[in-house]
Amino acid sequence: MTTRTLAPPRDEGGARPAAGGPSRLAWLDALRGVAALVVALHHATYDYLPGPRAALLAWFDPGTYGVMVFFLVSGYIVPASLERGGDVRRFWIGRLFRIYPLWLVACGAAVALMAAGLYRERGGPGPAVAVLAHVTMMQDLLAVPSVLNVLWTLSYEMAFYLLVVALFTAGLHRRSAHHALLFAAGALVLGGLPPALLSVRAGVGAVAVGAAALTAAAIVLAARGHRLGGLLGAVPALLLVVLNGRVGAAEGLTILAVMFAGTAVYRIERGELAPRPALLGLGAVLVTALVAAAVHLDAAARSWSLALAAAAATFGLGLLARRLPMPRALVALGVISYSVYLLHPVLLAIFRVLLGGNGPDRPDRGSVPLLLLFTAVLLALSWTTQRYVEAPMQRLGKRLARPGRRASGAAAGRPT
Repeated sequence: MTTRTLAPPRDEGGARPAAGGPSRLAWLDALRGVAALVVALHHATYDYLPGPRAALLAWFDPGTYGVMVFFLVSGYIVPASLERGGDVRRFWIGRLFRIYPLWLVACGAAVALMAAGLYRERGGPGPAVAVLAHVTMMQDLLAVPSVLNVLWTLSYEMAFYLLVVALFTAGLHRRSAHHALLFAAGALVLGGLPPALLSVRAGVGAVAVGAAALTAAAIVLAARGHRLGGLLGAVPALLLVVLNGRVGAAEGLTILAVMFAGTAVYRIERGELAPRPALLGLGAVLVTALVAAAVHLDAAARSWSLALAAAAATFGLGLLARRLPMPRALVALGVISYSVYLLHPVLLAIFRVLLGGNGPDRPDRGSVPLLLLFTAVLLALSWTTQRYVEAPMQRLGKRLARPGRRASGAAAGRPT
């Protein structure tokens, strides 16, 4: 994808723009670009602007803001990519080739830095369990520390994919506003459950093996057109988010509510949901999520809630401006947003080795020039990996999916 055409990533199911015209999904790229950069700067300011960062965090959490914008965008576009093709096999191939190639690069770089003693190991179970949990991408739902801190969000992305396929297979996928409200209510009612409950009771290894087996079986069976496979995926997704997430059920279920809220917005725009009741339902989702945060998140409730509200407002403003030309810089940033998100912790670790780190205990060394240098190098690195890792592998995924194109589960997914 080039910045001249302002086109969205093709694997996301977006329509191609007319010649010379902006894409109708360029606003989503712009939002992704903002979200990725906010998260990267949130982590980088720990080293280079620790004083202002600490003051801001007392009121507003930029990291939560960025990932919630990401979750809203994923909720909007991911189900569309499944439903537009109507092929579960094609969907999973697209997802795997979209996510795993750069994931392997980032994880490999982190492991290499750990081996060289340049990156802090995050502890956890033995290597076999850690690798298995990471390969499923659900390590944050399996009580296994992520090799890179930012990988935790991919665990909820994977749970969302499994639920989306299950709902599509069951023909229940168009009730997105109801799903969002149900998960928000679950966050309020079940938010007091302790984190990692299953792993504490049954053991980290047993839960990781069981979850991996169920997830693999669900994906393989669903991709082969078996209805059971699609439905089976909902089991590990729901159990792990409710009973085993590191962040707890309140945040985990709110994340799913946010993603399905993004899907509901997509359905409103396509005329599949009546706007007024659906928007009222989405308002109820936000209010319920904020109440759940106030009840269950204690000291973090204020900064977390303001971040969630700001993310919802940002997504709403982007939606209102979707027919306007988007700034080319933001759209270009959105194209490389996945690289920015995954690679910035690795680059930050390298910067700490080469230039020294600060942190909250050394606020006197805050440095705007170093922050700007870090940002410039990160953008250049991300452009490189997007062009030479992400884009080629996405094209390969499309070629592999094309020969087996068929309407797996489409009969269940299409409206009657």
